[in-house]
Amino acid sequence: MPDWVPARQRQIGDRIRALRRAAGLSQAELGERVGRDHKTIHRYETAATAPSLVELLLIADALAVPLAELVR
Repeated sequence: MPDWVPARQRQIGDRIRALRRAAGLSQAELGERVGRDHKTIHRYETAATAPSLVELLLIADALAVPLAELVR
C-alpha cells in the first residue's frame, strides 16, 4: 500500500471527528445514526479501520454533509 493511503485515511478520520463534534454528537450518537457502535466510530476517527463506501455514505448522511466533504 502506498504511504499516502494511511495519511489520507487519517485525514478522513479527522474530518469525521471534526464534523461530528460540530454537529454536537458523541461517538455513540453518531454510531446510533449509522447503525454502528461507538467503538467502530472511534476506529474510523483514529484511522485504525477504514470505513467502506457505504459507511461513508451513512456517516455523511447522518452529519448532513455531502460525501465529498468527508473525503476531500
